Order: sequence, then structure tokens, then C-alpha cells
Amino acid sequence: MAAVTRGSFTFMRRLLLAHRYKRCCSRVQTGQPDYTRHPHTVFIPQLCSSRFFHTSYAPYTTHHCDLYALVGWPSLHTRRQTHWLHVIYKTLLVTSGPILPFKLSDIGEGIMEVTVKEWYVKEGDKVSQFDSICEVQSDKASVTITSRYDGVIKKLYYEVDATALVGTPLVDIETEPGPEVVHEEDVVETPAMSNDEHTHQEIKGHKTQATPAVRRLAMENNIKLSEVVGTGRDGRILKEDILNFLAKQTGAILPPTPFHEIQPPPPAASAPSSASMPKMKPTPSVQLPVVSRPVFTGKDSTEPLKGFHKAMVKTMTAALKIPHFGYKDEVDLTRLVQLRKELKGLSEARGVKLSYMPFFIKAASLGLLHFPILNASVDESVQNITYKASHNIGLAMDTSQGLLVPNVKNVQLLSVFEIAVELNRMQTLGATGQLGKADLTGGTFTLSNIGSIGGTYAKPVILPPEVAIGALGKIQVLPRFNSRDEVVKAHVMNVSWSADHRIIDGATMARFSNLWRDYLENPASMVLDLK
Repeated sequence: MAAVTRGSFTFMRRLLLAHRYKRCCSRVQTGQPDYTRHPHTVFIPQLCSSRFFHTSYAPYTTHHCDLYALVGWPSLHTRRQTHWLHVIYKTLLVTSGPILPFKLSDIGEGIMEVTVKEWYVKEGDKVSQFDSICEVQSDKASVTITSRYDGVIKKLYYEVDATALVGTPLVDIETEPGPEVVHEEDVVETPAMSNDEHTHQEIKGHKTQATPAVRRLAMENNIKLSEVVGTGRDGRILKEDILNFLAKQTGAILPPTPFHEIQPPPPAASAPSSASMPKMKPTPSVQLPVVSRPVFTGKDSTEPLKGFHKAMVKTMTAALKIPHFGYKDEVDLTRLVQLRKELKGLSEARGVKLSYMPFFIKAASLGLLHFPILNASVDESVQNITYKASHNIGLAMDTSQGLLVPNVKNVQLLSVFEIAVELNRMQTLGATGQLGKADLTGGTFTLSNIGSIGGTYAKPVILPPEVAIGALGKIQVLPRFNSRDEVVKAHVMNVSWSADHRIIDGATMARFSNLWRDYLENPASMVLDLK
């Protein structure tokens, strides 16, 4: 008897060890075979065709396999062996669990995608319900995702730092067999039912079912989930259940529907006779017109940053590391307006459009000759200053591709007319999206003509590795006092400067601005410094 018992346990041990391997793809037949007549011809082929053996047992999984060599079966003609065959068959039927995709549910606050920051499991790990699976990061917070099932991780759908969309599978979980395993789709919170229809039953050892968002809401309000009656499927606790429970605890009630109180008329001093009262015509009821409200069907759209927009993100992010010093001033351009009016016809006769920008750029170059530190750059460690020999003055330009800053090379060697020719060329290329790399790189100083669009003052952002930038407001006709204290009409422009305060002090920026303003308020003075 002891030998038979030991042989039975040895057989079961070998069977369970073999069962740890992955099973083949064919399903187990659901009908119970008649193994009492011909167990070696009926049941054994079904065992061999079941999802029981790993591919390394391929010699034993043919139709005529020798299962006896695998499990050490002694004989197949006794009642005890017939009983064990029945046990093995039932074991094979219940050991195959479904593989369920575990989807990323809505974590609230309108979040549609998250970034997988860390995996707490790997393929082949066994997890239980509410075990942590991974941590995801949205643009608002980090959330730990927990398992809904007991089972084994079969597949991870995303790598670390990959973007996962709400409603898509995160992992595949092979659940443990049993009738309680239900394929859960995306969790949809249904309206809570009346509390009178439910009674609270706390079962020892039973795990409360709730989504991470509901658990977070309960934790924030210090509510134990075991005290809340779940109205969702299979007793799942919904968001409404938490809110209803919280309302009961705080005594909050919903406001009643507003109504108009009907007050009876005050009693008359003496009731007049019905004959003396004139007959009143009934007032016809006024029908309010029914106004049909339009249905808005627009949808938000999301697209990745690319091209110049992506480059702008990189440049502006680096610019935020620079401590900006701001300085603003007012410039009287009345004489410059008159000079440009005189030269405009001559310039157009040569085929060049003459604007105010060539004068602004040339005046800046003349000022940089006196303050070369504004035409410099610093290294990343801010240990060395490089003074630029060329005055490559950039012009912030609004194009169909976005903000572009081409620059005019060697302004210190160019006349006002030659600068105008170069600006005409760059504006034509910018309008057609044909500005090349040579035009967009190598700048040493920048002016932004934001006034051509509108506005008076601005806060320009320095373009690294430059150290200064100016923003020009629109030209306005305003009343001003002249030297004889007379109110006259003046053409006034506001200018806003930004400088890298790590190497440029306020006094330097103010002196440069004063010199630049003098050149523009007295255009004839530029002739003295032209080369």
C-alpha cells in the first residue's frame, strides 16, 4: 500500500513539474472521454493534443506518444489508475486561464495620454489584484497603476518613456482559472442606484473593487472603501458612491428645485356685489418663442511640434537661463520721417523699397562701435567673453513658417541703401519660405520690429549666444513740446531693450540707447561716423 501511495505522489509531482512549461496551441477537449474501456487509445491522445507540454517534449506529443515514459505510468487497467486519469483530466481542464488585456483607464482631469516612467513587473511575473504594475506620468501628476486581476504577466506593450494612450492595453495578464474571472472592458461609471436597494455586507477577506481614481478620491477624503456600498458591476465602487457617502457624512443635501411662491391677494375691506364689478376679459397667455440652440461639433486637435516651432522651443528654453535686464525709452523720429520721405522716391527709382529699418540697423551698428560688449557672446560656463568683429544684426521676421530671425552680415561695412537692398532680399525669401541656413545663423545682435504689427512696449527675449536685443514699437503721432515750449506734432516711437545682466550693467545699456536715439533723432549726425 505504501509503495502504491509513493508511486501516486511521484506521478503527481512529475505531472505538476511538466505542467509548469508552456502548453501547445490546441485547446483541451471539453467532452469527458470514456477512459474506462480503452484509456491508452482514447485518453492518452487527448493528453498529447492538449496545451500541456513544452516544445522540448515534442517527441512525446505525437498521436502515438508514450506518455508513460514522461510520467512513469505503471499500468492502466486498475480502478485506482482509472481514478487518477479522471483527476488528471479535470486538472487539465481547469488549468488553462484566459489571457486578458489590461487597458489604461481614464485617470481623470481630461488626460488622454501618459508617459510610462517605470515598470514594477516584467513578463512572467505573477501578480495579485491591486499589485502595482507601473508608474505613469501625465502633464499634471504621477499615477501608480494597479492590477485588476490575479495572474501572470504575459506581455508588456510599452517601453519606459513611451507614450501610452488612454483605452489602449498596457499589459496582457493570463488570469488564474475560476468562474470569478471576468473580462473587464474599460470601466464606465454608471449612475448610482438608490441606497435603499442595497445593504452593506462586509465579507472577510473580500477585496474591494475600485479604480485608482476612485481610491485616490476616497483617500483624499479619509474614507474607508470597506464602509462604502458599491453600486457598480460585481459590487465595484464608483465615483458616485464616494460622493454619496461623503454627502451623508457631512450632511450635505442637494438644493431643491426653485419655485415661485403664489401669494393670495389681501382681503378687501368690503366685498362688492357681483353686479357692480365689471367683467374682466381673460388675459391671453404669452407663449415664449422656442429658440433652437446650435450644436457645437468641433473637436480639439493635437499635433507634434516640428520644424521651426521645435527649434524655437529649444532656443527659448535656453534663453530662460539668462538673467534679463530691461530698459525702455522714447525716440522722436520727426526728422527721420522727413528724411525718409525725401529719399523714398529716389530709392524706389532704383528698385528698392526704403523703410525705417535700414536706419535703425545702421544706427545700432554705429552704437556697437562704441559699446562692443553688446556685440559679444559668452561661453556656457560664463567664464569667457568673445567680442565679435562683424556686426551681423538680425531682424525678427514674422513669416508663414513662424518666427524667423535672419541677419544682415557685416553691417559696419554697408550703407543705408545697401542694408535696404539686403532687407528686401530677405523679406522676399522669407515670404516664400526659402531663407537658407546662411541667412539664419551667425547673428551677433538683434532688433525686433514688433511695431509693424502693433503695440508700443515689449519684453524681448535674448537669442543665445547673443547678449542683447531691442524691440521697436509702432510710430505714433503725439503732441510734444519743442524747444520754444510750443506744442507740436511729433512722430514718437518707443524702444525696449533686454541685455544679459551677467556681463552687461544697466549704465552701459542706457548709454548705448542714448547714442542710438541721438543718431535717429538727428539723422545728419550719422554722416559724421559713416565709413
